[in-house]
Amino acid sequence: MVREVPLLETQKKLGGNPGEFAGWLTSLDYGNPIEEHLATRNAVTVFDVSHMGRYVLKGPKVFEFLQKLVTKDLSKVKESSMSGPVLLLNEEGGIIDDNMLYRVKDDLWLAVVNAPNVESDLEWMLKWREKLGYTPSDVDIQNVTHDTVLIAIQGPKAPEVMEALEVKGFEDLKILQFLWEPEVLGKKATLVSRSGWTGEEVRSYGYEIWTTIDHGREILLKAVEAGAKPAGLIARDSLRLEMGYLLVGSDMDESTNPIEVRYWLALTLGKTECVGCDKVQEAYEKGVSRFRVGLKLKKGVRKIPRHGDKVYAGNEVVGYVTSGGYSPLLNRAIALAYVKSSHAYIGFKVNVEVRGKLYSAKIQDPPFI
Repeated sequence: MVREVPLLETQKKLGGNPGEFAGWLTSLDYGNPIEEHLATRNAVTVFDVSHMGRYVLKGPKVFEFLQKLVTKDLSKVKESSMSGPVLLLNEEGGIIDDNMLYRVKDDLWLAVVNAPNVESDLEWMLKWREKLGYTPSDVDIQNVTHDTVLIAIQGPKAPEVMEALEVKGFEDLKILQFLWEPEVLGKKATLVSRSGWTGEEVRSYGYEIWTTIDHGREILLKAVEAGAKPAGLIARDSLRLEMGYLLVGSDMDESTNPIEVRYWLALTLGKTECVGCDKVQEAYEKGVSRFRVGLKLKKGVRKIPRHGDKVYAGNEVVGYVTSGGYSPLLNRAIALAYVKSSHAYIGFKVNVEVRGKLYSAKIQDPPFI
């Protein structure tokens, strides 16, 4: 069943072209994804990312419960800070999803999960709540995805838009910090965070606003009025690819473990008490047969590597592409791929087969920009 994001009609009024992504109907673009991409890097854009799932976790044992579920040590996360990304693993160490966690206080945490897993992550958490012996009064998990929205303001001119939205204190936020229940346009929002998924957040230019549907509509329209160009999921995908950010279901899934994926940011190495963490430690100690790498094709090559395209060293197949696309900033095709650990030569060249023809590509450690 395909569901509409709550602000779809507002997106359409702003010129959005709807399409399906992960079971959600939302705007894939607003007329020109390349312009939207470049506006994010050079000016400011606004994304409605309400297709992402949102949970509220309450109760006296929430911290204890989450510590047993995810791959990072949450004891190091301060109040009003995010821990992200963190991984949910199966018992064999395979990746179920990567989430962002928000620590309001010990007994109140929030989570943002990937769009394909809005229901399945919740089911997985509820299953482990029971298996670990917790009760609903110990850990209450509410899926508020359908009652809230998430708006992302991204780009070097994002602070100007945040000022127009009358957000007080945003300029003091450090990366992965958030304001709890701040006022936006004179009304209380759930939170405002310095975060995103385009790379702008690490350049100090990314913010996200979690709030109610009606409030979110006001924010989206005001952001556009203040100069933010509306942007869709096609630009979002090319932006994340330039940074080497991973897409669950394409670049990682339950058949891949965090060591192969080289997802160091989501790990506290040596943590073994979480579900699947013992298998991660085992993979780290024994080694793995493949690694995720980046591939950068030559300028002028118009062919885009796609999921499943083969990677060659000479005549030997040594890997396959998981995500590929065109980088408007670099004016060339780029990709993420798994390559045999014996052939993961950073800085060296391989060939990628695209529609039956081989193209030279340099192995690069993302980000590409």
